[in-house]
Amino acid sequence: MTQSTFVDSDLQIIRRICGVNDRNIKKIESILNVTVVLRGGDLLIKSDDQSLIEKALNLFNYMAELLRIKDLDYEFDDFDVKYMAKSAEKGMELSTKNIEQSKIRIAENGKIIVPRTENQAKYMTAMKNLPITFGTGPAGTGKTYLAVVTALDLLLRGNVEKIILTRPAVEAGENLGFLPGDLMEKVNPYLRPLYDALIETLGQDRISKLMESGIIEVAPLAYMRGRTLNNAFIILDEAQNTSIAQMKMFLTRMGKNSKIVVSGDETQIDLPKHVHSGLIHAMRILSNVKEMSIVQFTRADISRHPIVEKIVKAYLKSGYMD
Repeated sequence: MTQSTFVDSDLQIIRRICGVNDRNIKKIESILNVTVVLRGGDLLIKSDDQSLIEKALNLFNYMAELLRIKDLDYEFDDFDVKYMAKSAEKGMELSTKNIEQSKIRIAENGKIIVPRTENQAKYMTAMKNLPITFGTGPAGTGKTYLAVVTALDLLLRGNVEKIILTRPAVEAGENLGFLPGDLMEKVNPYLRPLYDALIETLGQDRISKLMESGIIEVAPLAYMRGRTLNNAFIILDEAQNTSIAQMKMFLTRMGKNSKIVVSGDETQIDLPKHVHSGLIHAMRILSNVKEMSIVQFTRADISRHPIVEKIVKAYLKSGYMD
């Protein structure tokens, strides 16, 4: 059996790598098939296979670099450890370069948002640098949350003057007139995930003031028709439920100095059988537009409770796609 030692001068970094009751170490041992022993503040790695020791060393270096980028209070959870260890096991290059470039620090409260996967880093980088970004994939991959966070960051930095959030109200057939209440009351149930992301990032009071002043606007997709949206960050959520005509209408609302983010899940289409999804059609015909990026998330990017990935996998295996 051969061995090697991972050393870091910051004992807090070592503690956070190990996790509570060495929870992280135990998971890494099971995935990489190595033995890790905490000895005098260092991590001693043992294995019969030198290549596995090298993978563990690379993983621990990556984890240490990542912790220096993140908030001081951040602790790795099960998703983080599994994702990083699986990546190391596959021999993937572990680098914090993309994560460092794409991380966001919210100016008003100092909150740091760091992508948890390589696809999330690509998504955040694309949203910052390109006029139009498509993000597709299963629930729980951070598509909506990261779009909202990026929008708030650019708003607070003065890069855009307004955030517009929209979503097709498929259940109401985009005809909201028969529902009780004013426009906001009719649309609210469909935009709840967007509200949740806003409030988590800046807090209820601040978001309420921004909405009251019109700096953050929410509206059903049908109300975008005829507008030209300048100096705005526009997010279309649940885009798989747009028709081709609706998607064309939405994308052509874009004005000067604006950004558009389109997010959706191709496996969750609620449209009538005879209506083709505008999301799928747009990604096909616009894939060669250089000013646009398409980031496709997978089950490996699901960062909700670990059971969510298992649920998604089970439904896909069963053939149930609704």
